[in-house]
Amino acid sequence: MTIWSKSNDVLGTVNRGNPAESGLCTLCMADCQGKCETWLSSLLGRKMLYPRDFGMVTAGSSNTTSIGVSYNSLRIMGYNYGAYGLGQNISNSSDDCIFPNVNIETEFGSEEKTKSRIPIMTGALGSTFIAAKYWDPLAIGAALVGFPIVIGENVAGIDKEAVIENGRIKKAPELDRRINTYLRYFDGYGAIIVQVNVEDLRNGVAEYVIEKYADKVIIELKWGQGAKSIGGEIQVKDIEYATFLKKRGYIVDPDPEKPEIVEGFKNGAVKSFARHSRLGYTHLSSPEEVREEFMKTVEYLRKIGYKKITLKTGSYSMDSLAMAIKFATEAKLDLLTIDGSGGGTGMSPWNMMQTWGVPSILLHSKAYEYASILANKGQKVVDMAFAGGFAREDHVFKALALGAPFTKLVCMGRALMIPAFVGSNIEGVLHPERKGKVNGNWDSLPPTVSQLGLKAEEIFAGYYEVKKKVGENEMKNIPYGAIAVWTLADKLAAGLQQLMAGARKFSLKAISREDIASANRETERETGIPFITDIRNDVARDILNS
Repeated sequence: MTIWSKSNDVLGTVNRGNPAESGLCTLCMADCQGKCETWLSSLLGRKMLYPRDFGMVTAGSSNTTSIGVSYNSLRIMGYNYGAYGLGQNISNSSDDCIFPNVNIETEFGSEEKTKSRIPIMTGALGSTFIAAKYWDPLAIGAALVGFPIVIGENVAGIDKEAVIENGRIKKAPELDRRINTYLRYFDGYGAIIVQVNVEDLRNGVAEYVIEKYADKVIIELKWGQGAKSIGGEIQVKDIEYATFLKKRGYIVDPDPEKPEIVEGFKNGAVKSFARHSRLGYTHLSSPEEVREEFMKTVEYLRKIGYKKITLKTGSYSMDSLAMAIKFATEAKLDLLTIDGSGGGTGMSPWNMMQTWGVPSILLHSKAYEYASILANKGQKVVDMAFAGGFAREDHVFKALALGAPFTKLVCMGRALMIPAFVGSNIEGVLHPERKGKVNGNWDSLPPTVSQLGLKAEEIFAGYYEVKKKVGENEMKNIPYGAIAVWTLADKLAAGLQQLMAGARKFSLKAISREDIASANRETERETGIPFITDIRNDVARDILNS
């Protein structure tokens, strides 16, 4: 088992809690005062790519060995000659082959492509209250940068203001708010994706969205996620709201209508209620039956007008993974997101999250293997996104390389929420009149922020880039959390460009599995990625023997 350090002296970062493999704390607090790497990167941007206190220090790597099988046990290769994936206006001159010229734009889709300026997307931000609170900075930041964002399951179903008549959504204010917030700043790059589960399909969310937004929205079917093996969950502390959710058709635990539970709540013994979604396909018992129902659903969605359809699946067993890849390919879906265990969530049973499912690197390795089987048969394999515990630019590179050429995006959940938290907290302090609206948690700037500056223009490295994009007049409408999202995305982009330049790959399409190596033999066996000193060893011997 690898033990991750809580501090990084080279970058000057510290984790408040226990660090996960991603570098984030296992429990990420919205009111955190810093300062993990992602938290600081939301303020300092690409400066966080380098050691602190230049001119006074030297720095040494602490990561030269890898234990076990994880993304940490993959290493990124660099080469000292050649240049691949050059654009039309880029020559192989050393003046052109510089990391700022690396093209990290990507696209996905079966027939009509969706473009993204950076190969990341958000996880599904659904009915958890933290997703609702920080939607504006996340959505506006994603739209400004130009990457896809996903509205998760149950958003319309739990909305008190939503109107459901005869089992169909007629009014969905919260869902509308989320879609329109993103579309206001959408410029052709990125996408707004609406996810639907069992309850959403029953409630007519798909019909509501297509009738109101047409092809401005992509629809996503959900099979599962990496953080839990049961349906989506939220926790509520209001028994009246819990009863409302039960009447909406959700599973609520404990049952808020049982007299003994009502009595327990009144006396303080019962303090909260968990709302659960239903499992899909429980009435089916074979892959053939799953395929038939899945294809019917896709056909129906196309019939009512959806041009772009995606699927998200969790870290189930290998037959479920094979079905997801094969059925999504046969249905000509636009994207398949494969979420491995080891990621995160807004709500999940903790020990379930710790112990269930297939770790990301193993699931993603099999995804490549299964996709290759279909590709070798001449099939155009569905474009894929990998998810499950990613936060840094090296994670993006490794995931894209491990799944190349099928993987087009890396899905990040918790990492992209951190800039929304920190930006909102700063805005609430600098503008107390907005504190409630932006869900700020601080009363004053902590030293981790005040040492950078006392106004937004000083604190956020990306402030003036955002200002240039939206204009001075519109800048007053941009949440500080969105500026922080831009700033973090800029750091991820620059870091990815640097890693790609070192691998001599100047566009994402050029990234291949040859650009990563296994740091131990067990990882080589499980991933199919050669051991690090075996890579190009034959070329080395030819050089020596020539």
